[in-house]
Amino acid sequence: MRGFLAQPPTMADTKTISAASCRLSARLFNYLSIGTTLLSASLYSLGQLLGNTKVAFLPLAMSLPPVMIWVAASMFVYAAIAHHPNLRVQHFNKWAGYRYYAIIGLLTVVANDAAHVVGWGGIWIFFVLALVPWASYDIWKAGKEEWQDTVYEAQ
Repeated sequence: MRGFLAQPPTMADTKTISAASCRLSARLFNYLSIGTTLLSASLYSLGQLLGNTKVAFLPLAMSLPPVMIWVAASMFVYAAIAHHPNLRVQHFNKWAGYRYYAIIGLLTVVANDAAHVVGWGGIWIFFVLALVPWASYDIWKAGKEEWQDTVYEAQ
């Protein structure tokens, strides 16, 4: 008599992820990082135009919430894509996360002191110039890659 733990091997269901879905997943973190960075920089510029001496904090108050929201949301996007069955998707996601979190971490540490030297506008220029071209290149590189449908066993 077999024990109740010993189950006969069963055929697992297989599922397919399309090549287009893999390509989108590989690009998603970069798309959202660029979008929030450009939105925040635009809001900073708008705050500069609207602000005066009475509301000098307006540019930062307008520009930081999208970054903070994306930092929190990006952890969920990163975690969701980190376990993708396609290893190339994982690779693109890993480097997009490394890049974004490194830039955010650097700015968290040095931005306040550096703002006294180059101003907050200079900090935003650095943020945009450090992230957008590099992430755009990664999006382009993921688009040039030959993507295949990914078949995996569903559990």
